[in-house]
Amino acid sequence: MTWRAALVSLLLFGLFIAVWHLAITGSGPAATMDPEYAKLVGATASQGKSAMPGPADVALKVWQHLKDPFYDRGSNDKGLGIQLGYSIARVMTGYLIAVAVAIPIGFLIGMSPLMSRALDPFIQVLKPISPLAWMPLALYTIKDSSLSSIFVIFICSLWPMLINTAFGVAAVRKEWLNVARTLEVGTFRRAFTIILPAAAPTILTGMRISIGIAWLVIVAAEMLVGGTGIGYFVWNEWNNLSITNVITAILVIGLVGMVLDQVLARATRLVTFPE
Repeated sequence: MTWRAALVSLLLFGLFIAVWHLAITGSGPAATMDPEYAKLVGATASQGKSAMPGPADVALKVWQHLKDPFYDRGSNDKGLGIQLGYSIARVMTGYLIAVAVAIPIGFLIGMSPLMSRALDPFIQVLKPISPLAWMPLALYTIKDSSLSSIFVIFICSLWPMLINTAFGVAAVRKEWLNVARTLEVGTFRRAFTIILPAAAPTILTGMRISIGIAWLVIVAAEMLVGGTGIGYFVWNEWNNLSITNVITAILVIGLVGMVLDQVLARATRLVTFPE
């Protein structure tokens, strides 16, 4: 079944590339474009093709980035590998801080109905706020664009993990907890030996959702604050009207997001057991 799915994926990918190529080569001449834009991108009517790059152009650009991903020629000209490294470092820093905060509080909420009712209003008010809405306040108080980005990642990663942890802890079978109480198992030992293994799949599902949101938000945050990172790279290349580099960065963002998601998906499967 796996090889069939892989075959279908390859066929769909090939179809996408073919449609992309035909759409580019079959488009009208560049003279039909806006004259100012055509002038900026260096297109002329005699070129007879769209300013949008085709699959071959993007593949060539990807190869150029792969050959030298870590070059540094100044503040506005760094390799894709360096920009990606900054983004991943920010995401993982904010994400790990969120893990350290969300999981203990989630345990507290899941194990204590009183704390669940007490903290629920705060969670319901703060959870719907867009992470980027915190950026101006973070920049004003922290006064550092990189730390502000990490703070935004922390905020957006916090809620899925906290809510899933609380739900997973509260959903642990009562009979298991009753047996633990009968055996006079202490609260902390009960939390680590019974509740944590039972709630682990739900907790990791929350962590998986959070890493996806964090990777999504970092791109937008870096576009706002500038400096370094894959989001800044996209915005800077758009300002340079390098659409090929923009598409290349989009592909890299998608691939890294897929890798991060699959790592946590694998971890979730490792702690999930049939009953």
